[in-house]
Amino acid sequence: MPALVRRLFPGCLWQMPATSPPTLYLTFDDGPIPEETPFVLDTLAQFGAKGTFFCVGDNVRRHPEVARQIVAQGHRLANHTFHHISGWSHSNAHYLQDVAECQALLNELQPHPRPLLRPPYGRITIPLARALEASHQVIMWDVLTYDYDRSYSAEECLRNAISNTRPGSIVVFHDSLKASRNMRFVLPRYLAHFAEQGYQFAQL
Repeated sequence: MPALVRRLFPGCLWQMPATSPPTLYLTFDDGPIPEETPFVLDTLAQFGAKGTFFCVGDNVRRHPEVARQIVAQGHRLANHTFHHISGWSHSNAHYLQDVAECQALLNELQPHPRPLLRPPYGRITIPLARALEASHQVIMWDVLTYDYDRSYSAEECLRNAISNTRPGSIVVFHDSLKASRNMRFVLPRYLAHFAEQGYQFAQL
């Protein structure tokens, strides 16, 4: 993400500090769904990894048992709005209501004093970011795997993710049907690569 964009949104979190041992923060957008999220959970468990799941509220409503499985396995639920809406094409009031609707469901499953939110598509305005600061920590990223983009081969996604990762990186995967082909190839190989280098994998 260009440095100028980061400067325009100083309240958003783009990367975590480097630590020893080095740690990565894997995040999963657009679930939970029964077709893909259990694969992610099983793969994370194989590496003793924890992750953060940015959930679409309507998916939580339709698949609460999958959301409960995320919590039971020690991962964190976070907000990806209720209807996966863009902050560029809705009023602040509409957007904030959609966020609140999603958060109400998440609070029933895993209340947290400082909820996390990732804006769908990364689309957010400066006034909206400021409005959200009172209720949520907005999480962006510094590594996007492009697993959802079928114009990229799985091998290209893996190379891109590995080459751009640094200690403290916040990495975006998707537990969605659209991303399935690439995500199922990339995630276990990405974890194996960095586990061999002594990295840990933590939730935000």
